[in-house]
Amino acid sequence: MPRSRSEELPPTHTARPPVDPPANSNEGRPTAAQLNADIDSGRTGDKNPALDPSLAPLGTDDEAAGTPPSTFRIMLARRLENRSSGRAPGPKPDRDLIVFLSAIGAISLVLLAGVVLAARA
Repeated sequence: MPRSRSEELPPTHTARPPVDPPANSNEGRPTAAQLNADIDSGRTGDKNPALDPSLAPLGTDDEAAGTPPSTFRIMLARRLENRSSGRAPGPKPDRDLIVFLSAIGAISLVLLAGVVLAARA
């Protein structure tokens, strides 16, 4: 019996759901991984919740240079990132698209008014 195409392909792990947001920045010793999880989970409000895989996770460069960020610096970064989280997580409106469509609409109205006025003359 032939196997279906989906049985022949190995499972992929490229579309995992985002991680749950970690504990508040006031609890314990914060890490760069917690800051990265804050960002990926959408808790900071500046991106949609999504897994953002990277070859060099947040803080790797500092550790490779021999100067890992202090607990205080990470706590401060988490607090500042999460301070702007008044925005709800989820899809954000694309402001550029809204401005573009509004401009197209305005130009269309001007052209339509010009055609109507030219037809009356």
